[in-house]
Formats: sequence, structure tokens, C-alpha cells
Amino acid sequence: MTVAQNTVTPAMLRARIVGSEQTPRLGLSAADSEIILRLGGHVGSEIECYSVLGRAMEQARAHIRMAEQAGRTAAGGTVILADCLAGSKGRFTRNWHAPIGGIWGCLLLPDGLLDRARMLLPLTLGMACCEMVREQGISQAAVRWVNDVLVDGRKLAGFLVEGYRAPLSGENWFLLGFGINVNNTTFPAELSASAVSLSQLLGRSLDLPALTASFLARLAWNIGLLLYQEQQDLMVLPDDSGPACHLVLDRWRSLSDTLGRRVLYGYNVEQQPQYRARVVDIRPDGALVMRLDDGHCLTEYSGEVRYC
Repeated sequence: MTVAQNTVTPAMLRARIVGSEQTPRLGLSAADSEIILRLGGHVGSEIECYSVLGRAMEQARAHIRMAEQAGRTAAGGTVILADCLAGSKGRFTRNWHAPIGGIWGCLLLPDGLLDRARMLLPLTLGMACCEMVREQGISQAAVRWVNDVLVDGRKLAGFLVEGYRAPLSGENWFLLGFGINVNNTTFPAELSASAVSLSQLLGRSLDLPALTASFLARLAWNIGLLLYQEQQDLMVLPDDSGPACHLVLDRWRSLSDTLGRRVLYGYNVEQQPQYRARVVDIRPDGALVMRLDDGHCLTEYSGEVRYC
């Protein structure tokens, strides 16, 4: 069997999480930081590394099914990694170029979130990636709603969240797919003008396992932050009247350049664009508020935007 090149272990990830320096930037106490790290600590509890897969999400589904057939439940926080993906897809079955050199994979999370937190879960992926990229010195990296990461208008990373119901137990899971261009430097003709990799931006190759561990550590932190906010909301607002704090959204705003931008919106914006508008806000549940040219505002809970 071919040994995977991008081999990351739970121990590598734990070291990155413990060494995280995110707390001072968020103004959180050491005690709160410890709670957040503990809440996100299941991310990377198990890590499977493959040299090649068709789709990481399909492997994640198979992992859940095989665990059930063996009479157990898959470990929440399991990460599937592959050096390359032969049949990767993005939204609406769009092809995703995933050759050797990038960070390609999927995170398995049991669906135990309340509705408010569930809506914000996709944001954590783009936040984690953008933080990791900025750590490399690329300060212009920014998140485009919901969670694409762009650098000077070119796409560096994309993410996809899908739900899956285990066939035997009926347990619901989130599958968080991720694709980040790192050391891959060539793209298909249709992507050459719109995609970019970290190595192209920095002019050098990067340590892929170390960078993968850094991304997963950031993801663990941001998922922990989401769970921490959910706890705070429940303690302060038991009547479910709205979130008490906006830690996740405040962090997303600091990393995104979507607010204030003029955009083309559509559920499938590449094939069926619906309208142009200016983004004026993001709601506590992650929905985007946009103002049309006639002054009317629309709120969209799903879909995608392109800057124009």
C-alpha cells in the first residue's frame, strides 16, 4: 500500500492546539480559552490518511457505515485526509481540482447543535483557513460569504458542509469537506485565472503536514468557539429570544471582505444568477442582508455570491 505523504497524527494536532496564540486576539480569559479548547478538542480525535481517494466525503460516509456494522459509533471529530482526490466535487457537483500538494479532506461531526449554532457551523471552516493563511504572512487573505477564502480575488480554498444520516442508528452527522491549494501550482485552463495556491503566493513550498495540523487546530478552536457561544446563549437566554454574544460572527467579520461589497447573488450563482445588490449586514444566524438598487433589502440564508 502506498504511504500517504500528508500524514498528520492526533498528537501533532494536539501540540498545535495547545500552542495556539488566539486567545489574546479575542480578549478571552485563560479560563474561557481552556473551555473553548476542551469543547473543540474532539476535532482530530482520529485521523485517517490516504494516498488517494475518490471523494473524502464518500469515505466519511463509508467510515460511519462500517463503524455501525461493527456495532459501534464512529468517533466524533474523525478527520479523513487524502494526498489527492480523483473524483472530488464542490457545490452542485462542480469539479474540484485536487491533485497532490493540497489539503484535501473531511471532518466528521455528530449533529448535536441547536439551530442557531448549526447555521453558523459553515463559517468556522473559512475562518480557520483564513487565520492559517494570514499566519503565513498573506495579510490580504479574506473570507467571502459563506466560507470561500480568496487572495486578491483568486480562490485559495473552498469548503462544503453536508448532512448525513447513519443508515442503522439514524444518527445525524455533519460532513465538513475542505480543499486548500498549498503546493499544487498548476490548474486546469478554466481555473488558471481564478485560482491560486499558497506556494505561488509565497514563492516557496510549504511543509504540508505541519500546515494541515495548523488548519485543523484552527478549526478545532473555531468549532470550540461556536460551542462555547452556544453555551453562553443558553445560560443568558433560556427563552431562545436571540444570541447573547457574537463571538463567531465578530471573528468572521474581522476576516471577511464581503460586508459593503456589491455582489451577484444566486443559489447556484454560476449557472443561475438571480440579482445584483450591495451587502449591508450579516445576521446573528449567518444570513446575508443585501440591499437592491431600488432600496429594498433581502435576507438570504443560503446560496452564494460573487463580487462585481
